[in-house]
Amino acid sequence: MPADPLTLTCLACGRVNRLAPDRLAQGPRCGACGAAIADGSIADLDLATLERAVARDGLPLLVDLWAPWCGPCRAMAPEFAAAARALAPGVRLARIDTERHPDAAVRFAVRGIPLLILFAAGRERARLTGARPAREIAAFVEEGLAALA
Repeated sequence: MPADPLTLTCLACGRVNRLAPDRLAQGPRCGACGAAIADGSIADLDLATLERAVARDGLPLLVDLWAPWCGPCRAMAPEFAAAARALAPGVRLARIDTERHPDAAVRFAVRGIPLLILFAAGRERARLTGARPAREIAAFVEEGLAALA
């Protein structure tokens, strides 16, 4: 019997896609805009797209709340990218620029950046403040998801 389809929000256009879980490793693309859905890249989000993805998606989403003027945020960017590649396709990574989207900083009560928030099964599961290497980012996600099992 085939597994239930996953619901994934395209982080590029915001459209909701449904696909079989076994297709994740095949590099699925959005049916509306053609963007890759779970390829290990990092999407730049706004608050509305993040909230849609958190509410509907079948995969965990790790979000980096950052700002371009923040030195630790810029220093962590390549580590976050490495973690995105390591965690794909089972976890998607995205980021929100808190300077361009201050509503996100307010919504998530951001007190310091960079701030990583792990979302799964419709809600926030864990958060971690401060710049981290890729291995610590991956371990943070794995620990946060292990608590769900």
